[in-house]
Amino acid sequence: MIIVLKEHPDQKQLDNLVSWLESMDLSIQFSKGEHTTIMGLIGDTTVVDTDLLNALDIVEGVRRIQEPYKKANRKFHPDDTVVHIAEDIDIGGGHFQIIAGPCSVESEEQVTAIAEAIKATGTKLYRGGAFKPRTSPYSFQGLRTTGIRMLEKAKEATGLPIVTEIMDISHLDLFENVDVIQVGARNMQNFELLKELGHQPKPVLLKRGLSSTLKEWLMSAEYVMAGGNDKIILCERGIRTFETATRNTLDLSAVPMLKKKTHLPVIVDPSHATGIAALVEPMALAATACGADGLMIEVHNNPEKALCDGAQSLRPEQFARLVEEVNALRPFAYGQQAGV
Repeated sequence: MIIVLKEHPDQKQLDNLVSWLESMDLSIQFSKGEHTTIMGLIGDTTVVDTDLLNALDIVEGVRRIQEPYKKANRKFHPDDTVVHIAEDIDIGGGHFQIIAGPCSVESEEQVTAIAEAIKATGTKLYRGGAFKPRTSPYSFQGLRTTGIRMLEKAKEATGLPIVTEIMDISHLDLFENVDVIQVGARNMQNFELLKELGHQPKPVLLKRGLSSTLKEWLMSAEYVMAGGNDKIILCERGIRTFETATRNTLDLSAVPMLKKKTHLPVIVDPSHATGIAALVEPMALAATACGADGLMIEVHNNPEKALCDGAQSLRPEQFARLVEEVNALRPFAYGQQAGV
C-alpha cells in the first residue's frame, strides 16, 4: 500500500500517522520527490482502513499495491534511482554508462592492454571475469584470486573502476577493491548470496536468469534491497527460448517494461545474449534506442585465442566504433525527449 501525502504536510499530524501505522507492525518507506512525498507501507496492510486514511487532512490519496516487490517498485519510488559508482560515474536517471572488457581474465598483459584500449574510447567502467561459471566442469573456470589481483593492477594502471562476478559469498573478502559486484544469470536466484550482498555497501549488478520472468528478476532485486542495499543495476542478457540461431533471445521489450515497473537502472548485455560478435553492434544500438541506461560489452584484443567466449567479443577497434555510434544515437533514445 502507498499513501500519497499532500504538499507540506503538518509535521505533528504526520508523526501521529506514522505512530499509528507502526503500532500495526507495518514498516514505512518514505520517498520524497520534488512535489510529492509517498509513504510505502510494508507488511499486512489488510488491517489498514483506507477510508480513514483518505479522510486525513495530510493525505492526498491511498492505493493498494498488488506486486510482491515493494522496495524495487516504481509506485513506491516514482523517481529514477541513480547508482553512484565513483567520481563522475553514475548509472540511471539519465546517466548512461558502458561497461566493457574481456569475458575472462587471462594474463596481466592482456587485462591491462584491453583496459587501456577501452579507456581511450571514453568508457569509464572495466569488466573482467575472475570466477567463471561454466556449463561443463572441464571448461576454463577462471583464474579466481589471481584474476582479481590482475584486475586490481589494471585498475591501478588506468584508474578504471572494475566490475566482476562473485560466485560465492565466501569470496567477498577478495572483492574489497572491486567497485561493482556482478551476480550472474545462474546465481540470480541464489537467495542466500543475495541476502548477504544486501548487507554490504557496494553496488550490485544483477543479471537476469536464463529462464526468469521480470517479476522473478525484480523479486531477486528485492532480496538485496531488503538487506539495506538499494544500489542495484539490472542487466538484461537474453533468455532461453526455442530459438537456436543465437545463444539466447535478447528481450529488449524488458527495458521499457521495467522502466514502468521499477525505479532501478536497466542495462543490456548484447554479447552474452547473442553469442555472435557480428550481432553485438546492432543489438547494442537497439538497446540504446529503447532507453537502456547502459551497455555491457565484451572486448578482447585477440578473440580467436580467447579462453572463454571469443566468438562474441569485439576487437578494440570495433568497440571504439560502437562507442561513437552509441554516443551519436543517445540523444534520440526512447525517453530522452519525452521524459518517460
